[in-house]
Amino acid sequence: MPEYQLRSLAMAATLALCACGKAPPPPPPPAAVGFVVLKTEPVTLTTELPGRISALETSDVRPQITGVVRQRLFEEGSIVHAGQVLYVIEDSAYRASVLNARGQLATAEATIHSTAAQADRYRQLAEAHAISKQDADNAEASAAQARAQVITARGSLQSALVNLDFTRVRAPITGRIGRSLFTPGALVSSGQSDALATIQRTDQVYVDLSQSAAQLLDLKSELGSGGMHRDGDGSTPVQLVLPNGQVYPIEGKLRFAEVTVDQNTGSVAVRATFPNPGGVLLPGLFVRARIIEGVQPQGILVPQAGIARNDRGDATALVLGPDNVVQTRLVTTRQTVGDKWLITSGLKPGDRVIVEGLVGVMPGMKVVPHPAGTVPPQPAPGAPTERGHS
Repeated sequence: MPEYQLRSLAMAATLALCACGKAPPPPPPPAAVGFVVLKTEPVTLTTELPGRISALETSDVRPQITGVVRQRLFEEGSIVHAGQVLYVIEDSAYRASVLNARGQLATAEATIHSTAAQADRYRQLAEAHAISKQDADNAEASAAQARAQVITARGSLQSALVNLDFTRVRAPITGRIGRSLFTPGALVSSGQSDALATIQRTDQVYVDLSQSAAQLLDLKSELGSGGMHRDGDGSTPVQLVLPNGQVYPIEGKLRFAEVTVDQNTGSVAVRATFPNPGGVLLPGLFVRARIIEGVQPQGILVPQAGIARNDRGDATALVLGPDNVVQTRLVTTRQTVGDKWLITSGLKPGDRVIVEGLVGVMPGMKVVPHPAGTVPPQPAPGAPTERGHS
């Protein structure tokens, strides 16, 4: 068969196959994405730090004398008041000491009268040259010694009365008292290492925190430059998150910051105070404190779904450019605020950031934008579509 006939047959077979086969699939439509339009808004900046609660005042109840505990006059865990008698120590020996001191004082006072009278008579006799001046001086010295003995006796009586009063162990401060470590019948002594009980004032408590020096410097810098402002009297409010995740309903205040930086940790000790009328905040409890640092009036927030990281760890965002072509931006994030990132650079008000339909979207692609939350459902991969037939 001639060559031209073979070519004709091949061409005819090709045309027949194209007429009977299926048409090639059309190119896929542009991906649908959801976007948000950025705007500026006041943003409250917070720092969350771990902390531990401590009582506003803490005092150990200790004996000032030695003796046997006769009574305990309080209920463990109750509120006691300053000056309230908590323990009674056996006082019979101390009462006897008071009586003995009173007797010594009476003797000294009786002696002072006789020695004073004798000194006066001897002085008159000396002036009349009836006795020597030495005798008169001795009489005057005896009178002075008697007066000194009265002072000593009064001091001994006062000391005995103080020791007798110490047999009633009183509360040094007002607060909630813990368990008693000594029971009636126990021997206690002055200067012992173990306290009888501990009282803590908890109507108001401290929360001791630790903040990095860098954070503290950044905060002071922004406040000084006017980047943030505080309301009211300029004090820093603090919120408290309890171990069960609940937020303590009463707001506290930041009251104290250490004047030096810890050389080992590079942190600064910070202390806040919280009212505790219900006694919920217990000393020793570990909590998390949210320090409300201030308000950034022109903050830009981006949903966390719209921020990713590149291979170098830099934060990036996909933005809709002209003709709905995807662009990538390097951004700087400061901190999370709820479910959003606070952006400090890389984005501006009016930018359209893609937050939905990000799978498979690359810079340079043209997409179909929709406001976030209105993106139509996409067909699943491999779903059947209409095809042409011969």
